[in-house]
Amino acid sequence: MPARNDDAGPLPLVGRDLAGLAEVVAALGVPEAQRRMRARQLFRWIYARGAGDFEQMTDLPAALRDGLAERCTIARPELIAEERSADGTRKWLLRFADGQEVESVFIPEEDRGALCVSTQVGCTLSCSFCRTGTMPLVRNLSAGEILAQMLVARDLLDEWPTGRPGRRFTNIVVMGMGEPLLNYDNLATALGIAMDPAGLDLSRRRITVSTSGVVPRIDQCGRELGTGLAVSLHAVRDELRDRLVPINRRWNIASLLDACRRYPVRRRITFEYVMLAGVNDSDADARELVRLLRGIPAKVNLIPFNAWPGAPFACSSNNRMRAFAAIVEEAGIAAPVRQPRGRDILAACGQLRTASRRRRAA
Repeated sequence: MPARNDDAGPLPLVGRDLAGLAEVVAALGVPEAQRRMRARQLFRWIYARGAGDFEQMTDLPAALRDGLAERCTIARPELIAEERSADGTRKWLLRFADGQEVESVFIPEEDRGALCVSTQVGCTLSCSFCRTGTMPLVRNLSAGEILAQMLVARDLLDEWPTGRPGRRFTNIVVMGMGEPLLNYDNLATALGIAMDPAGLDLSRRRITVSTSGVVPRIDQCGRELGTGLAVSLHAVRDELRDRLVPINRRWNIASLLDACRRYPVRRRITFEYVMLAGVNDSDADARELVRLLRGIPAKVNLIPFNAWPGAPFACSSNNRMRAFAAIVEEAGIAAPVRQPRGRDILAACGQLRTASRRRRAA
């Protein structure tokens, strides 16, 4: 474990799993026979009890607490701004230690609450209907920075410890800024800790990972994480999807849907389909969507396009969306028109963006 110094600063512990924390306590001189026990205690304090200070960890020896405080940190990112929508949605702008920022969004329902988590600062995919796509990719988030969004949500909702009944934060949707499967290793570490019963204790059935179509990682996600899957489809022809979702030029619709057919989790795959007036919303598009999804346990979320300053598209009319949904549902595929949440604070699907910029080379 590196010692604290002026360049590196204290060692972040958020994002470290049980094995990683065992390495930390070993470096602080904990005898081998006690390392696993101390690591488990530290794990529970960070992820199940939400400790913000080592002094709270009263079942750890004072010498160990002092060593942790001297060389390590469990600090949260800085909360720069909170916005609240008229519909109850809350958007949080978080700043990390290097000054980079992301947004995460909490969406409450009557019987649940979903946290929309970001995985990258910016995005490399440049989807033409998405505001985040107008940013450059600045960098991936670490596992700790992904997890920190969940810890901040628990802080702000006053929901520690994690086993408390009646909690509002019950679900994770990895649909914020960035393409999750292009930061797979850090995402997998973060979600592993989130699903640990001794940690955030969130069921894999309450976690959904969204992708624009990173086909090789879809297989890996199904094997290793077993979470729900959402696919940003948005078009039924390669020529159009190449323009709307440029990653389609690498993995086209056919290869993407083949990966979906292989997905091992016995839950319906959600296909996200943003409704763009005169672009992808015709009856013919709806019939082709039905044909493409044949044989896949599927649900289609029809997303009214959420406008943002300078957006080159308009939202389909309500009548057009209802007609499109009727064709899909007649084929036996659920196709609800999603009610936009947080539009008034630019927190709805496709609206997230921060002022973060890639730093110039010195």
